[in-house]
Amino acid sequence: MSFTVIIPARLASTRLPNKPLADLGGKPMIVRVAERAAQSGAARIIVATDHADILAACAQHGVQACMTRSDHPSGTDRIAEVAAAIGLSQDAVVVNVQGDEPLIDPALIAATAKLIGTAVPMATAAHPIHDVAETFNPNVVKVVLDRDGRALYFSRATIPWHRDGFAQTQQVLPAGYAPLRHIGLYAYRNDFLQAYPTLEQSPLEQIEALEQLRVLWHGVPIAVHVTDDAPAAGVDTPDDLARVRRHYA
Repeated sequence: MSFTVIIPARLASTRLPNKPLADLGGKPMIVRVAERAAQSGAARIIVATDHADILAACAQHGVQACMTRSDHPSGTDRIAEVAAAIGLSQDAVVVNVQGDEPLIDPALIAATAKLIGTAVPMATAAHPIHDVAETFNPNVVKVVLDRDGRALYFSRATIPWHRDGFAQTQQVLPAGYAPLRHIGLYAYRNDFLQAYPTLEQSPLEQIEALEQLRVLWHGVPIAVHVTDDAPAAGVDTPDDLARVRRHYA
C-alpha cells in the first residue's frame, strides 16, 4: 500500500521547550522522527510545522516540510492542511506520526496504514497491558475492540472492568485478561481527514479529553492494529530526552 507520513511539529512545549529541535546524536529530534518514518516504506515524508526554525532544520537535513497556520487546535487539523496543500487524492492514505517519537517502530507505521480501506477511513494501534499499575492509571488510555478489531471505546478508565476479578483485588490481573493500551499513532483516508476538522466535538471527547472519541461518536469506524510489544516511549520530559540521547550516543 502506498501511504504518506505527515509529522506535525510545533515549537512550543510547556514541559520541554524547543522539543522538535532537541539534539539527538547530532541531528534535531524532528529529523530523527522523519528518518524512522522513512524506514516504514512510506512514499513520502512531510513535516507539518508552524515555525520557521523547524522548517530551516528540516531543509538543512533534506527533509521536506510545509509551513502551516499557527492556530490549529490539534495535530490532526495541522496534517489535514498539509494533505490538502500538496494535493493528495481523496483515497490517499495519510499517517500521522507524532514529532516526539524518534524511536517509533517503522513496521508499526506500515501495519497501521495497511488497515485503511473503503469501509474503514481511520486506523490506530494498541498493545496488551501486563502491568497492573498501568491498568488503573488514568494517564494510560485503554481501548476495547469488537470481533473485527475495530474500536468500541477509548477511555482513561479501566476497560473492560473484570467484575469478579477486580472485585476481589486490584493488585493482580486475572489469568487471560489483557487490557489494551492505546498507541497514539493514526492513519486516515484523506477524504475523512479533510472532513474531520468539520465534525462537531462530542461530549465524550470533552469528558475524557480524547480526540478519537469524536470519530466514534459520529459513527465512523476505527480499525486497531494490535502489536505484541509496547513501543518505545516518546519524549515528553527532560528525563525522556536523556533516555533517547543515550540511545543515539
